[in-house]
Amino acid sequence: MKEFLGYHSEWNLGSPGGWDYQRVTQIIGKAIWNRLNEIRPMEIKLDFDHPLLFPINGFVDMLVEAHRSREGSNSGLIAVVAEEETLEDVTENKNLALRLNEIHGLSGALMAPQELELKDGRVCWKGRPVSIIFMDFNTDVLLALHRSHDLSPVLQAVQERRVINPRGTEPINVKSMFEVITGPQRNRFHKEIVRRTPWTRQFYSRRTLSPSGEKIDDLFEWTRSNWDNLVLKPERGYSGKGVRVGQVNNDPDEAVSLALKEKNYIVQEKIPLSLWAEEIPVLENDHVVIERCQTDFRCLMGNKGMFGFLGRYGGVPTNVGSGGGVQPLGVLGSDMPVREAVNRINEAIFSIEYDLLAEVDRIQKKMAIDHEFTYLLGPIKIALRPRVITPYQLNALENYCTKLWSDCLTLEKMWLAGELDEIIKIEEEELEIARMHPWGGGPAIIASDGLFSFGAHPDG
Repeated sequence: MKEFLGYHSEWNLGSPGGWDYQRVTQIIGKAIWNRLNEIRPMEIKLDFDHPLLFPINGFVDMLVEAHRSREGSNSGLIAVVAEEETLEDVTENKNLALRLNEIHGLSGALMAPQELELKDGRVCWKGRPVSIIFMDFNTDVLLALHRSHDLSPVLQAVQERRVINPRGTEPINVKSMFEVITGPQRNRFHKEIVRRTPWTRQFYSRRTLSPSGEKIDDLFEWTRSNWDNLVLKPERGYSGKGVRVGQVNNDPDEAVSLALKEKNYIVQEKIPLSLWAEEIPVLENDHVVIERCQTDFRCLMGNKGMFGFLGRYGGVPTNVGSGGGVQPLGVLGSDMPVREAVNRINEAIFSIEYDLLAEVDRIQKKMAIDHEFTYLLGPIKIALRPRVITPYQLNALENYCTKLWSDCLTLEKMWLAGELDEIIKIEEEELEIARMHPWGGGPAIIASDGLFSFGAHPDG
């Protein structure tokens, strides 16, 4: 398979994470791959060091360039701002501050938003002027925190266009944007992006058209009747919270009732589970099994192109915040299809004695602890084998990301022109903050969660 199959399930233009987890996953994954090949040589060439497997590098370059565009060659402080309760637990934010601190002429620091202050009219931290802020939460959280702690310094930084991501991305950072892309105005977007966008509708009492174009008189009843092929999720949710999936959550009445109670949900066409699954060796008690796991593929991009990826695996949803894990990625250098490579890897690992694999598993877990590879729920699970991708597919993904970035700009232009007022349900105070700093394609990090197959998905 030269390109890749599948869809994106959602985009994140507000404060996407995952840009440093793949770096650590690659370090651990490469060590485990080498150990497995010492035990059972597989004769497959995999590159664990491709630049796109380390998205943190492009992200840091973007932050540094944003600083240089404002301050020239002057030194400065780049602030990584996160909610207070996450400062000790979200390792990638700590790593980002440390990484920025290593750059000549720059400093990086991790802090809660209420630690920022105004001094002589400038946004400062501990008396030091702040050049750029990466804010690891969305505007609804900013507004809630502002009501508890006076965050005037943060709002001034927004007005001064120091905050990345620009708050101007927030109005189009809602999952209901997929209704725009799959609705009557779909001709304004790239054909590939439309093709990879699952049918989506805001979930309220309404008439609309089904994925096949048939008339729906009552969206609620239609959702109940077609539940096996649908997903309900909050328009602005994260970490899989509040998501209900047909056939995974078997009670359509509970799913619909939850959506109506919580409000501001979307209903979405479900992407077939087999398309975004792969079979992965898993240690289970005293033996090894080949388990079908769901996978997803977060593409991370910025104003200069693609940064790279985060490979995740687990159940439904795959979000690390919902107990999912991460998977090393290997770029295939051997002359064989992805499916053949994956089958050979699975067979080799499955044939290794349990005690030897258990030793490999202990090495993997120890490396994770040594790297403080944790999230809010604790240590992050890591798949035993890498996900395999080809150089041609990397090129196809770069092209996909270019089109996605362009279509997000189209959505922002539509919002600024008042064309999306009926679909964007955000309180006016948030919109005021968004208007302080329009995006316009400037420095930002965008994530697209792709439910993709690179050729190793099960046949059914």
